[in-house]
Amino acid sequence: MRAGPLPAGLPAPVDDGAAAHLPGRTLPALSFTGTDGSDVRLDAVSEGRWVLFLYPLTGDPAADIPEGWNEIPGARGCSQEACGFRDNLEALRAEGVDRVLALSSDRADYQQALVDRLHLPYPMLSDPRLTLADALELPTFEAGGQLLYRRLTLVLRGATIELVFYPVFPPDSHADEVAQWFRGRHDA
Repeated sequence: MRAGPLPAGLPAPVDDGAAAHLPGRTLPALSFTGTDGSDVRLDAVSEGRWVLFLYPLTGDPAADIPEGWNEIPGARGCSQEACGFRDNLEALRAEGVDRVLALSSDRADYQQALVDRLHLPYPMLSDPRLTLADALELPTFEAGGQLLYRRLTLVLRGATIELVFYPVFPPDSHADEVAQWFRGRHDA
């Protein structure tokens, strides 16, 4: 199953520098339960290269999106981004990526429904208290009365952040962008 196309004319986010401090930082020893039932400690995911993409909120096909969602730069496109990583997973693995994980403040049961609906082959991690945002000073925004992650992708080697894609736009082709970066690397 695929997520529907993104609406035309979505506003692009601008780089506000909110992720500039991240390259070279080490992930904290925070643990999250994955949609596959595993307990994932971020600083022990892999000794090799891996990808962690953070997204704000996935849409529920049975519910309306939050009011004004399409007007928030970079907010729309979580399901499309998730499908992009699903569709690029083998290409990323072929370039030496050990794992792909996704993280948001969505509830775990909500994420499980998304994994089932979109047939996602990688775990999603639920961080409703935004503990990773607090630990790494990650960019967030408020919508519908709740604090959410801004969309960004971390490329890691072990627990060290090697590269940050921020801002991410358009989200439906972002996984292709990440795969292209890995294809251009000779030390992957």
